[in-house]
Amino acid sequence: MKSQLNVIILAAGLGTRMKSKRAKVLHRAGGLSLIEHVVRASSAIAPADRTTIVVGHQGEQVRALLAPSGVRFVDQKEQKGTGHALLACRKSLASESGLVVVLYGDCPLLAPSTLSELVRRQTAGKAAATLITTRLDDPTGYGRIIFGDHGKVQAIVEQKDLTPEQLHVREINSGIYCFETRALFANLDALDTNNAHGEFYLTDVAAMLVAEGKRVVAVKADSVDEVLGANTIAEMMHLDAAMRLATAKRLMAAGVTIFRPETCIIDSEVTIGPDTVIEPYVQLLGRTTIGSESRIRSYSVIQNSQLGDNVTVRNGCILDTAEVADNAILGPYAHLRPESRIGDGAHVGNFVETKKTTMGKGSKANHLSYLGDTVIGAGVNIGAGAITCNYDGVHKHLTTIGDGAFIGSDSTLVAPVTIGAGSYVAAGSSITEDVPEGALALGRSRQTTKPGWVAARKAAADAKKGC
Repeated sequence: MKSQLNVIILAAGLGTRMKSKRAKVLHRAGGLSLIEHVVRASSAIAPADRTTIVVGHQGEQVRALLAPSGVRFVDQKEQKGTGHALLACRKSLASESGLVVVLYGDCPLLAPSTLSELVRRQTAGKAAATLITTRLDDPTGYGRIIFGDHGKVQAIVEQKDLTPEQLHVREINSGIYCFETRALFANLDALDTNNAHGEFYLTDVAAMLVAEGKRVVAVKADSVDEVLGANTIAEMMHLDAAMRLATAKRLMAAGVTIFRPETCIIDSEVTIGPDTVIEPYVQLLGRTTIGSESRIRSYSVIQNSQLGDNVTVRNGCILDTAEVADNAILGPYAHLRPESRIGDGAHVGNFVETKKTTMGKGSKANHLSYLGDTVIGAGVNIGAGAITCNYDGVHKHLTTIGDGAFIGSDSTLVAPVTIGAGSYVAAGSSITEDVPEGALALGRSRQTTKPGWVAARKAAADAKKGC
């Protein structure tokens, strides 16, 4: 079946009702662009090299986004309707036998199972076309599907042409089709622009096939959201909420506890192991993975990061492209920037920021530190307020801290510098030279205490006032 089937995804329109400069299909919902969701769904029925994306507005951005998937592209230089978009594909598809499925790039909830059923019904029924329908409580404005015997489509009637009896029909045409390829292209040339928008409508092809007595059948979608797509930002956010709730339900069915899932933002590509707990108001974005028996506390935002088993992320942490090993504890309010790698059982505490830093097994930085471009061994203690000074105004430099070292509070380690294993850095030190293993390093001035200084200063000030 797949070898004789092509998919065409229409993605050339701007989507003027979005009131956005960005092409509609590039808007994001559920963690991916609308078009990415559709391409993924279409992979259930056709490989990438038999999937064609019709591009127009911001076509280069669409190409750049989807090119890695291996799909093909056709340019619709002028947007003259859905029928005109299919005509742009004539050169590559018109001579082929088999089937062609036509989809829209703004229907992110379209299910692979629905597409598979569309193709199955088309193949089994030997029809000229099979279309997807849905039922609306208020179908005003949509073309209605009139059925004949045995579920055969008898007519597709536009709103303006409905008879009084047909006004009560709630079954509408989604515009998603599976055509017999040659029947499709044989009728495209007969399209005209005699309509309110002066465009070539693909829906007219289905109506032509019905009028010719060709067999046209229908498949009903499970939900309205699956096929109607988004025309406005508000409609897109409705779809986004539905997608995220579906993701949360899928994760909960796999053993993840999500408190108040309606408050969480969880992207579709996120994976979470069983017995992990996600508290309210958590964001899990991109390709984040979280192991089993972990806990992510409220108001944390985790993006494109990998967390192991039994990890605790306390309130308000931000992670971006970070790796966290088993049993680690983060936060509250820790910030792990890209290329942060936190070892087994390590602690990154409140208001600690890491960037391009590796922290070894069991090491701790519990308070108010910045660790940038740093390699930290196992069992290291980083005192409160310690920082690695990695930037000289032009270049970034590396700090290396050996196993078991102790870095005192409020220390500054000026890179490039190496702190040897088992060594101590005294609190308040500024370290600019390497420290050998097992040594104590002090980089501060000697304390001077002057007894009675305050009283003497006050007396001097009083004497000056009396002059």
